[in-house]
Amino acid sequence: MIAADLRSGVERLGDMIAQASTIVPFTGAGISTESGIPDFRSPGGLWTSNRPIPFDEFIASQDARDEAWRRRFAMEATFAAATPTRGHRALAALYKAGKIPGLITQNIDNLHQASGIKPADVIELHGNTTYACCIGCTKCYELAWVKSEFDASGHAPSCTRCGEPVKTATISFGQAMPEEEMQRAAELSESCDLFLAIGSSLVVWPAAGFPLLAKRSGARLVIINNEPTDQDEHADLVLRFDIGETLGPFVGN
Repeated sequence: MIAADLRSGVERLGDMIAQASTIVPFTGAGISTESGIPDFRSPGGLWTSNRPIPFDEFIASQDARDEAWRRRFAMEATFAAATPTRGHRALAALYKAGKIPGLITQNIDNLHQASGIKPADVIELHGNTTYACCIGCTKCYELAWVKSEFDASGHAPSCTRCGEPVKTATISFGQAMPEEEMQRAAELSESCDLFLAIGSSLVVWPAAGFPLLAKRSGARLVIINNEPTDQDEHADLVLRFDIGETLGPFVGN
């Protein structure tokens, strides 16, 4: 059912939240745009001006690694200034109320953790851009160290332990999805009775399969997104309104 207006849609969502015992949110870039972080695919999004750098290209080319880090540091002020939105805070309130055992996200901005959800309960399918890791031995690095090395040499640094490239702790195109996180996300999807897909275009697979997995497992499915998605026809409720306005009433005190 597509909500005809915001007020009735929020009331219906509130009823579904009240009736649910286990809620699993699945969030995409749309939940963070209110914080000033642009999304990827919409007009003006990050991919309209910069072609994504595939993982194999990052591995093979120093120039590609340099460009990847140049782009990341160009976004540093945006990420540093971002704070949790009304959407993040609403989900954190439901988490603290015991409704949400864990949250699945495609986002890399760390805002769910900043909103008050324990890091162990945030399943990051696409990683986290607030720190870096060696792609060989997985040694982790603070971004400040990477920036210092980059500024000093003009090139993306290599790992001090094994010499392999260092990249943000994110999943790039062509890079294998994290097995543990995928398994945990599947288990959560199968065990909930209300699944909230929020701010995701639901076109990136295999992550986009989790709403359908939840639905097949007996959960009610709600999709909150400004634009239509390919899965709207499967949803029990579709809210095509601003995410902050939709979830704002659930922020609490």
